[in-house]
Parts: sequence; C-alpha cells; structure tokens
Amino acid sequence: MEGSHLQPVALKLDPGSKTTGMALVEETEQGEVHHGVHLAELSHRGEEVHKRMGKRAGYRRRRRSANLRYRPARFQNRRRKQGWLPPSLRSRIENALTWATRYRRWVPLTSIEVERVKFDLSLMQNPEIEGVAYQRGELAGWECRAYLLEKFGRRCVYCGKQEVPFEIDHVCPRSRGGTDRVSNLVLSCHDCNQAKGKQTASEFGHPEVEKQARIPLKDASAVNATRFALVERLGQLGLPIGTWSGGRTRWNRARWGIEKTHAHDALCVGDMAGVEKGRDLTLEISATGRGSHCRTNVDNSGFPRGKFSRQKRVRGFSTGDLVRATVPKPLKTAGRHVGRVAVRASGSFRVGKIDGINSKYCLLLQRADGYEYGQRTGPTPNKERRFPPHA
Repeated sequence: MEGSHLQPVALKLDPGSKTTGMALVEETEQGEVHHGVHLAELSHRGEEVHKRMGKRAGYRRRRRSANLRYRPARFQNRRRKQGWLPPSLRSRIENALTWATRYRRWVPLTSIEVERVKFDLSLMQNPEIEGVAYQRGELAGWECRAYLLEKFGRRCVYCGKQEVPFEIDHVCPRSRGGTDRVSNLVLSCHDCNQAKGKQTASEFGHPEVEKQARIPLKDASAVNATRFALVERLGQLGLPIGTWSGGRTRWNRARWGIEKTHAHDALCVGDMAGVEKGRDLTLEISATGRGSHCRTNVDNSGFPRGKFSRQKRVRGFSTGDLVRATVPKPLKTAGRHVGRVAVRASGSFRVGKIDGINSKYCLLLQRADGYEYGQRTGPTPNKERRFPPHA
C-alpha cells in the first residue's frame, strides 16, 4: 500500500543450555530506548537427545554381542568435520536458527543481536591483562559476578542461603597472598564473609569450598561453544549481527530494573539507553522433536515388540499432531480430550494418555511441527499456563 511504512525490528537472542530467550524490539537509533514488541522462551531438548543417543548405542551394542545381524565396521569417510558438535548441542543451535528464520519471514527484521559469550573467560582467568580500558570500564566485575552466580547456584557456599545480597569472597584472602583470579573467588552472604575474616576457607571449616572453586564450569564452556557456532549459522540469514557478553546483559537488566527471565535477558542484550517491555506476555515454545528414525518399537528393556507402520499419516492424522477428541457416551473413553495423538493403522488412536479413541471423534488443531506452545504472564514460572493453539 502506498505511503505505508514498515517499522524495522531487531531480533535479540539470549542462548542457554536449556532455554533460549528471544525478543523482538523496535529498531531505533543507537542510544535510544528499545521497545519490546514480542517475548518468547524456547526450551531445548538437548538432554533428551543425549539420552536417546545413549539408548541407540545400547541397542547397537546388544546386536553386536547377541550374535545377530552385524555390519562390519567401516572407517572410510568417518572423519568429523571441523567445528563438529555432538547432536545434543547441535539441536540447540538448530532450534534457535529455525525460529530466527521464522521471525525473519513474519516480521521485517533488520538486524540480530546475540549474546555470544556468557562470560568473558579471558578477563576472569587473567584479571591483570593489559589494557586499562578493557578491564576497568563500567562493566568491571559484572562478568565475574555472572559467572559466580551460575557456578555456585545463587547460594552462599558456606551457609547455603539464597535470595540474599551476595558478596564476592576470596578463598585465600588477598592479605595472605590471594589473587583476584576466578578460581580464588566464591559467593558468600554478608554474615559469613564477616565471620570468615582473614581465614582461608579450610581454616573457616569448609575445605570443600577450595576444591569446588577450582572446578571449572564445564557447562558454561559448552554453551560458549554453541553460541559461537550459532552466530556463524545466523550469518547465513544475511542480516547484520551484533555480539555481546552475558555481563553486559546482566548490567543492562540491573540498571533498568528488569525482572530476571530468559526472555527479559534477551530484551536486555546489546547497547541501549533504556528498555520498555510492553505487554508482559511470554510465548513459551518447547522443542518436542519430529519423531524417530527407529523402525522397530521396543519395550523398556530394549527388546523389540513390533514394527512401526511405514505409512506416516492415518485417516488425515500423523503422530504428534495436536487434536481435540470429543467422545460421546456410553463409550469407555467418553469425554473431551486434548493432546498429542499417536496414530495406528487400525484407526484406534491414543490422545494424550487416553488410549482407544476412534479417529472419527478427533478434530485437528495443529499439525506437528516439532514444537509445543504455551504462554506465561509475568516473570514467575508458577504463573505459567499451557494452552493448545486454537483450542
């Protein structure tokens, strides 16, 4: 339409190991207030993928040991490509890339802002690094605090208190030669920090704290690896990409008084002079997968108990579709049932946990696209409410 104007929109991503926060904001000039128009949280299925890969390895191991059909090992073309990631991590990247592609199709995206690294590891491991501007700006300490909060589960390492103001404590006090390296730092409440004084953690009666402080946060390193790979994949969309650290995200959220959620973290990614949330309604997206490559159904012990039908769609329905079944009386399954359907060639389906529902009572609500949807109002997870689309 002539005279119409499309408001440019930026997509902001806060990738995580279990949940990725996503936010659409009105694109403004640098240094202006950002207005959030859409918030979403994408829950990954990395743990499920890891477990399924373990099951697959068990099935193959059994076939080799049970003297069944066996394919000899072939070592040709078995090399892993550079930058290879395990399927459990790769699924997180693919989920985020899928939704970035969908948002680009739905709204006029002009740029993407990504939290590429959660912690600035080089700065934390070597706080004496050269360059005063690099280590003593407004963000000094925020990277380290974000790392310690994640590492110690937002609790005091000495008394276990939560939901209190935390202080950074030196395992070996600086007055006794301790450094500011992250391996010498822990979270402590004010009372424990005062009681510890100039003692080491062992002298204070907590030798386990010294061991825990030296253990690196492997999950953070794994997430950092996937974030770099995600930025590389997002580059295929052909949009300008800005990359930021988790310390800046937390700094933005603290100075503008934004509640802590994954979606709000995404809203606070990048350089901004202010932020407005708009409607505090969060779309919750859960990755469910698109089925299984396995052709044989197995029991809990891994023994085969039947083969899957080669026909994916039965009477207009596929396994994973969201349906509403209205079963009349006096049938055993009488009532209204909403859930994901598991189809059978006989036409007797399972809807949710209710088995034996005839396909003629089912109404399609949503085709299976590998995701489930819900909504949440407010930052508290306990207020969430799941809903089936168009139900």
